Amino acid sequence: MRETTLCTGPPTGEDACVSVEADAISDTPPGGPVRRVRLPNDRRTPAAARALVRTVLEEAGLESLLNEALLLTTELSTNAVVHANTELDIEVRADATGLTVTVTDFAPGPVEQLAVGPRNESVDIGEVAERGRGLLLVDHFASRWGTVHEGSGKGVWFRLEGRAASPATAVVPATADAPDFGSAGVGALATLLQVNPERNSEEGVAEFAADLLAQLARLTGAAGGVIRLDRGDGGGRQLLARYGRAPRDDADTIRVPLNVQRPYAGELELDSSPIGFAQPLAALVAERFSLHLENDRLRRADLRRQTWLTFLAEASELLAQSLDVNLTMALIPQLVVPRLGQWCAVHTTDAWGRLQLAAATHTDESLLPQLHETLEETGPDSILARLEEASRLGTQVMLGAPTEGFAVPLVARGTRLGTLAVGRHHRIRHDADEVNVLEDVARRAALAIDNARIHDERHKVARTLQASLLPPALPKVEGIGFAAEYVPTGSEVGGDFYDVVPSGPDSWIVVVGDVSGKGVQAATVTGLVRDVIRILVDDGKPMGEILCRVNKTLVQRGGGRYCTLAMASVTRAQDGVLSVCLHLAGHDRAVLVHADGKTSFVGEGGTALGLLESITSPDVEVRLQPGDSLIFYTDGVTERRRGRELFGTGRLRDAAGPLAGYPAEVMAARLRSTTINFSVEEPRDDIAILVLRNDA
Repeated sequence: MRETTLCTGPPTGEDACVSVEADAISDTPPGGPVRRVRLPNDRRTPAAARALVRTVLEEAGLESLLNEALLLTTELSTNAVVHANTELDIEVRADATGLTVTVTDFAPGPVEQLAVGPRNESVDIGEVAERGRGLLLVDHFASRWGTVHEGSGKGVWFRLEGRAASPATAVVPATADAPDFGSAGVGALATLLQVNPERNSEEGVAEFAADLLAQLARLTGAAGGVIRLDRGDGGGRQLLARYGRAPRDDADTIRVPLNVQRPYAGELELDSSPIGFAQPLAALVAERFSLHLENDRLRRADLRRQTWLTFLAEASELLAQSLDVNLTMALIPQLVVPRLGQWCAVHTTDAWGRLQLAAATHTDESLLPQLHETLEETGPDSILARLEEASRLGTQVMLGAPTEGFAVPLVARGTRLGTLAVGRHHRIRHDADEVNVLEDVARRAALAIDNARIHDERHKVARTLQASLLPPALPKVEGIGFAAEYVPTGSEVGGDFYDVVPSGPDSWIVVVGDVSGKGVQAATVTGLVRDVIRILVDDGKPMGEILCRVNKTLVQRGGGRYCTLAMASVTRAQDGVLSVCLHLAGHDRAVLVHADGKTSFVGEGGTALGLLESITSPDVEVRLQPGDSLIFYTDGVTERRRGRELFGTGRLRDAAGPLAGYPAEVMAARLRSTTINFSVEEPRDDIAILVLRNDA
């Protein structure tokens, strides 16, 4: 071990030379010169390390590696001085094929600290990012590199392979126009790498590209350069940034493709440069910008996915709100156009499996008749044939000219319902994300159509079953008016019913009832009560016995359901007066409307049927003079709600008074309208109204 002085230039200043302890500074061995030097922890150490490397390269005749070797040596020695804070060992080994440099420090901790420094939670992430660029340069310029661990030391080595000098790679002296990295350090390159974008936006990307390009051109002495980018949106490759004059289309132009994921594509072009390392620097800048473009692509993709998720949520909500088949099918094209296509058509299958056009729309309404004509054309090459193929195979099918696009099948619960055809936008084809969104829309649309069809079918079944529980028509009797109104709710069968059964030449039994609950079971009990009453009336049983028999039947076969009932025996006397014997089995009292408009409630409450083994049902005699009316109703009338307010019996009585002079049909219709118009909400319970009027 002996002391040696290494100088970076003429000894005119205190920074020009540094004293070091050299261990076996060897002569030139057969394999090439080898130098091992221990340098102090000093700010002049990187300059001394460069001087050592320069000496070995000149001795070995490897001047073509000077720029890269000095750059990487400066990076590793600077990192070691700043972060390790110990002495350094520099080993420089040259041979006939290249140069190997090893930088070792003696600080504890992992070797990553040569690049990123000690792990300190208080260090700003931006500072760590700046530190991590040393190994990025090593990885980019070195032929090979790695780490070493020897006793108390740790370090990084790199290998540069030799090459023959040429005009494109010759070492150029450092000038003001072409900075010399080897002798001047990495200040200019550090400035280049410290260029950071200010915004994650399209303007921010363009400004970042322009700053990088300007720094690169000034660093390499190039006359100009451009960066072109294609975002895969149909616009083609666009000029993103330009500096100086545009590069000529010749062999001297440096072209580096941007390493970005599809659908992005781009290229950096740099005018011919006198600097030999312009190509790797351009590649480094392109890699740096590619990383930022990838962030921009991911940010845009994330925004698009969020937009599509919002769109799908809104579409699902709109489709779920419609339970009408025709409205649902008309809504689907309106959701798709113009966001996902230029036109959209929905075809549904009929009972024979043939496709029929259900709804279509176009961004240009004037082209809608032409679209309808095209979609309804038949033939082996027609769009309808392609749609039938998509429906039959259950897969996506492309549509050819003139209406380019594609069709997806509408399948819900394993049933093929039709197809959803979408035409592409002008000059832009659907990308993978849009296709996935359209397939999701098709699945939601198919489910909405199927739900609407199921609801429509249930509605038809409920109406048919409900109609079977009501008389097809009330008796037409001279001098007596019978009229009824019934308002069902929802798609379920209700338990409200009414009936007028003849019981003699001039007598009738009027029945208005309400079975608890809704649905098929309630309908079954309703039909049971109605049939039992009709049979007992035909047998001539008195009303008291009829009520007891119905109660016994419900207790035995009602399944826990009960029934309220208003039953009246109507007999016409010789003088034209109607004699009414009224029984109420847990039902609301009837409203008596006199010919002069006066109103009152009649009847006494009894026991509802189906709750107890024995019941009580007091009878009340009512005489209806000519012009008098008796109104029966169910609780759907009195319990009609407007917020927390009920329609109630008082409003019903007040509404019935002014109707005294009208026929029974008009009275029933007016009471129905008054009840419905009381609230804007849909009725929550079935409404049944029956009017008996003495028209003598």
